[in-house]
Amino acid sequence: MSGGGWDSVRSSRRWSSNRSDSKEEEEHNQPYRTTSRTVTLGRVQPQPPGYRTIWCNDREANAPIRFKGNSISTTKYNVLTFLPKGLFEQFRRVANLYFLMISILSTTPVSPVNPITNVVPLSLVLFVSLVKELFEDWKRFQNDMTINNNVIDVLQDQNWVSIPWKKLQVGDIVRVNQDGFFPADILFLATTNPDGVCYIETANLDGETNLKIRKAPEKTWDYLTPEQASEFKGEVQCEQPNNSLYTFTGNLLVQNQTLPLSPNQLLLRGCSLRNTEYIVGAVIFTGHETKVMMNAMNVPSKRSTLERKLDKLILALFGTLFTMCCIGAIGSGVFIDRKYFYLGLGESVENQFNPDNPFLVTTLTMFTLITLYSTIIPISLYVSIEMIKFIQSTQFINKDLHMYHAETNTPALARTSNLNEELGQVEYIFSDKTGTLTRNLMEYFKCTIGGEVYGTGVTEIERGIAERNGMTIQESSKSANVIREKGFNFDDARIMRGAWRNESNPDACKEFFRCLAICHTVLPEGEESPEKIRYQAASPDEAALVAAAKNFGFFFFRRTPTMIYVRESHVEKMGQMDDVGYEILNVLEFNSTRKRQSVVCRYPDGRLVLYCKGADTVIFERLADGQNDLKNITREHLEQFGSAGLRTLCLAYIDLSPTMYESWNEKFLQAKSSLRDREKKLDEFIISSETDAIREAEEKGDQVEIARVIKEEVKNELNKSYEEAQQQVNAVNGPKLTLVIDGKCLMYALDPSLRGKLLNLSLICHAVVCCRVSPLQKAQVTSLVKKGARKITLSIGDGANDVSMIQAAHVGVGISGLEGMQAVMASDFAIAQFRFLTDLLLVHGRWSYLRVCKVVMYFFYKNLTFTLTQFWFTFQTGFSGQRFYDDWFQSLYNVIFTALPVIMVGLFDKDVSASLSKRYPQLYQEGIKNVFFTWRVVAVWAFFSFYQSLVFFYFVTTSSWNGHNYSGKIFGLWDVSTMAFTCVVVSVNLRLLMACNSITRWHYISVGGSIIGWFMFIFVYSGIQTPKTVSILIPGLICGYKRDNVYFVIFVLMGTFYFYLTLLMVPIIALLGDFLYQGVQRWFFPYDYQIVQEIHKDEHDDRRKTGLEVGNQLTPEEARSYAVAQLPRELSKHTGFAFDSPGYESFFASQLGIYAPQKAWDVARRASVRSKPKGSKKPKSERHK
Repeated sequence: MSGGGWDSVRSSRRWSSNRSDSKEEEEHNQPYRTTSRTVTLGRVQPQPPGYRTIWCNDREANAPIRFKGNSISTTKYNVLTFLPKGLFEQFRRVANLYFLMISILSTTPVSPVNPITNVVPLSLVLFVSLVKELFEDWKRFQNDMTINNNVIDVLQDQNWVSIPWKKLQVGDIVRVNQDGFFPADILFLATTNPDGVCYIETANLDGETNLKIRKAPEKTWDYLTPEQASEFKGEVQCEQPNNSLYTFTGNLLVQNQTLPLSPNQLLLRGCSLRNTEYIVGAVIFTGHETKVMMNAMNVPSKRSTLERKLDKLILALFGTLFTMCCIGAIGSGVFIDRKYFYLGLGESVENQFNPDNPFLVTTLTMFTLITLYSTIIPISLYVSIEMIKFIQSTQFINKDLHMYHAETNTPALARTSNLNEELGQVEYIFSDKTGTLTRNLMEYFKCTIGGEVYGTGVTEIERGIAERNGMTIQESSKSANVIREKGFNFDDARIMRGAWRNESNPDACKEFFRCLAICHTVLPEGEESPEKIRYQAASPDEAALVAAAKNFGFFFFRRTPTMIYVRESHVEKMGQMDDVGYEILNVLEFNSTRKRQSVVCRYPDGRLVLYCKGADTVIFERLADGQNDLKNITREHLEQFGSAGLRTLCLAYIDLSPTMYESWNEKFLQAKSSLRDREKKLDEFIISSETDAIREAEEKGDQVEIARVIKEEVKNELNKSYEEAQQQVNAVNGPKLTLVIDGKCLMYALDPSLRGKLLNLSLICHAVVCCRVSPLQKAQVTSLVKKGARKITLSIGDGANDVSMIQAAHVGVGISGLEGMQAVMASDFAIAQFRFLTDLLLVHGRWSYLRVCKVVMYFFYKNLTFTLTQFWFTFQTGFSGQRFYDDWFQSLYNVIFTALPVIMVGLFDKDVSASLSKRYPQLYQEGIKNVFFTWRVVAVWAFFSFYQSLVFFYFVTTSSWNGHNYSGKIFGLWDVSTMAFTCVVVSVNLRLLMACNSITRWHYISVGGSIIGWFMFIFVYSGIQTPKTVSILIPGLICGYKRDNVYFVIFVLMGTFYFYLTLLMVPIIALLGDFLYQGVQRWFFPYDYQIVQEIHKDEHDDRRKTGLEVGNQLTPEEARSYAVAQLPRELSKHTGFAFDSPGYESFFASQLGIYAPQKAWDVARRASVRSKPKGSKKPKSERHK
């Protein structure tokens, strides 16, 4: 072999003698290609790292390379990996791993509890989680099988043979019929359409329903029938598989010619064929190497801030557990002594109670107490929170008709339930400025041509500004024959219906309208008449501009791969219409780097023109020298349009000489045929060539020096603006500040040496507007605030250019608008309109935050209370590790007796109604400040948990010393512990009701059901006599343990007056502290929501009275969804407010940004003299929640 490296490795197969004979000529003409004559190395043919070589219609030649098959699998597990991988996923959670260790410890002799106490809850949690994983994976498997078994026509022996998709191979020639889906990434070869084009729909890729045009290479148009297609032998050299949907680089070597391939010749898997009988193509990428599959990745995993803080709380509980165990273990080592002869601590005593080895006693007791106090970590916390968040997402957010858009039949969609509470803590919102806020409903409204403004309409923003300034705008009367059409809202008789010919600049008007009609990628559909034609555009901007050209008399009605036909009116003389065909020589498409689109076209008379449209920043800097007055006037008009809330676009053109074009086109084709960095070379080349085209002589400067000067200027401006902002902030009544920065300055401001100053300045301002920025810059600004300020951020957008910003923020919201579904597919939540963000944040986000905080705090409280009663008992038993409660009590405490009520709170608790949440947006500040999940709040719950555990243990045990049952016997251990457990169950459930802001029937059912469930269980359990020794079968071992019988305990207790007195007094004494604390806190230190509650305590939820956006046109499914969505809003049976709240002044002062400290004595005096109007008793249905 001549040469070395990858360039010398090719296929050993020759196609024909013609190909071999012309080898030298090809190598001479194509210097960037390597020889196609190579050898096979080993079993697998190596491929060059930069590109792959494919032989079309020749499976034998492709076999040594072993391309991947077309079968896909999106499952997470298989039969062999499900159990080990599933368990590994579950035990990655610290809590599950902890309980696994506890379960193992419980099987050892040092455990005071039987293994079932820990094994059953853990097994239940794991079983539920694994079943959920199995169900989801089974659905994926079924979907994969359906897709893999779809059939496709493949060329075999000069016939079309139907085979399943999964048997398709790279290089196969396939036929796809109309409305069929492409089974792989296919090189487009031939079509039934005479012009070599086909139309595809990419809705499965990006959600866009607009048809896209694809064109086959002209040399392959004949390979349409099976006989002709079987003669096709070609070599494709293309890029390696990647996930870029909009780029493709390759060459097709056929008939001794090299044809450059672009994305216009690639038909992607998942797209469908439209308006074409069938197409023929060659398979390029298969299976998981197709572009759509390489893009099928999950949205970046996000954890909520509250969940990370929950981990810290769990660690604090671990610390508490370790401290309690250390106290008990050290106490055991000190207490164990032979002087307590009645304990029988002789020579043969077991190691855990051997006085001769205090260290071993301490160690073994440590393990004993770890298993005994294991309930301090709530095993059901994560499962309960996941269940609550899932129901919040699927039943409340997804089915809220206040976020349902009737026009597009689009409800809100929570794509993840992990971030519900994060919606209630967002401090900074990053929004796509243009399309997101304007809903991408683009209308042609105004224009400026040759320094003259046309268009008489007035925007809503202009009206709003005038109203705030006390002015009235006199709108011009509409023309009698004004045109009304989607995308066209323009009225000016000076240029309508050919009147532009009478203007002072008719030539400029004519070129302006032709640019609108020619410079685009729109596809026409339907009849070729202005009234019935439909335009398929990649964006609403394009459709609006083409519609405007039509109404100005330049009607674009037909497109072929090389021609655009425009019906021009009133050009030569009024009333005359001509169909003019313009040959499209080159189309330089829009992208976020170039920010413009250009078309080189040839007129019928041979005139060459480059039309260009794009952002003003890139167009103005490429304009020819001169006409400075016109440039300045146009800039002023653009600023006026922007101030009126309009989206602006600049149009320009230049006549090209044939020599200039031929020179440019030769270089352009060379760059277009490059296999390496083709897109980069094209971008660089197009930028420089358009500069020459629009402005032939561009002043050259030192780019390094220019960059240094701009960076220094940006630094000075940042410093200056920061100083001014500081002065305004320190002022008493300083104005609200806004920072405006464009993309070029932002590029330098994001430099590591300046980004700190940019961040500090941005945080002082109330708003920051970044103009004309790239998608990367959007993500960089979002990350800057997210990481630098350590605040919770939300990004919202509706286009593919917003994806990076959406994924960079804590919470990403996609708008399912008119720019496709890429933003939605990358988001955490999806809504149809920007205005729905109010409900999503102020209502659902705030409620979710309050509910989850309350659920976490309650779990912490009830488990700590239960465990501390066991801890106090340890001091009475010589630190021996004797258990206070029966094993089944401990097992079912979290699973049954206290499980359901907390879920009801997580679903239905509500401090104020949805309408009040939006009426008082200041309430949202409580989530931003995280006032309900701080260490102070944890300390308050811990204090009352500590207090109540003392009451439960010492009140019950002390009062039982002189208690007797009906037979005269004193109470034993299991009598006292059952009494204490009954008080714990009743009290913690009643405590939950005290924490609720609204109480629905679901609260009563869950709390009452939990208490009744305990009594039903103890009646049955204590009525069954079981043997002292019970054997339990655990996977891998059989354990026997001693079981102390609680037979007939509850019946003995309920036969005494002591039981009823204790059941009445203990909960009252235990909850008295909470009652007093809540009263004092509400009276003297109220939260903002409590003040709003008091203001509106006699009002019911008026959200029901507000008209639904969908009106009365509800289907049964929508009505049912609405009913479900209304469940949390059920009216309460009581107000729940025991005290009048002070602090009205401070609350409303804070709304205005003024600090007004509360005066407790003042508000207490005012509250005490308030008189309640008589006879104001409200019906039960009108009371406040």
